[in-house]
Amino acid sequence: MSNSDNAHGHWPEGYGRVVLDSVDSTMAEAARRAPLLDRPTWIMARRQTAARGRRGRPWVVPPGNLNATLIFKPEATAVEAAKRSFLAANALYQALAIYVPAEKLALKWPNDVLLSGGKVAGILLESSGQGPFVDWLSIGIGVNLRHTPQGVTDASFPPTSLMAAGGWEVAPQDFLAVLADAYATQEDKLRHFGFSRIRDDWLANAARLGDVITARTGREDVTGIFDSIDQDGNLVLITGTGPRAIPAADVFF
Repeated sequence: MSNSDNAHGHWPEGYGRVVLDSVDSTMAEAARRAPLLDRPTWIMARRQTAARGRRGRPWVVPPGNLNATLIFKPEATAVEAAKRSFLAANALYQALAIYVPAEKLALKWPNDVLLSGGKVAGILLESSGQGPFVDWLSIGIGVNLRHTPQGVTDASFPPTSLMAAGGWEVAPQDFLAVLADAYATQEDKLRHFGFSRIRDDWLANAARLGDVITARTGREDVTGIFDSIDQDGNLVLITGTGPRAIPAADVFF
């Protein structure tokens, strides 16, 4: 079953919406629908049977939590498209701050949202394209609204949920409407002000900015002061040998 009604709050103009009862993953469904895409479209599933997170890790999705993917065709290179993770993080921060005090929230580089120190949301990007621009980009988002996933043993930050942290109860489809509207605003900011504005907004809510953190790249651990993110979204650490720009890593506090 699917629907595209407007019954769950304000829905941004120009964006489509598909709601499914069950799917293997919204990311996989987005890839299947990409060739026929005529506008940016959010795909939400009440149940996923094969959800995954960053680096192929399983993403545990109890009922009542949000599983959604935005699929669209930006005029962007792969590097520019990857910056959309920061737009998504800003939108998640704004959406969650409606239901829980904002001071409990923080954005963890590169793609997580923390709530009272635990992971409440994750972002996963995928794209396809052989030319100078990507053919399509999908932004997968999982948010623990009602339930805290159990049995997660390999996470650098333990999972939490909106309700576990004292937030208001909200249905996934209602939260999606708030999130979609917030994300559309981020795209408007990017179009009018460029990535510098997105970067500034992200840094204003960044977890542990100015503190000593460790970035694990797979080849090495780099420890330094979290100074900033650069114009490409790389993590910038001040180390004993000078600044280091790190394009991909797991971060530990």
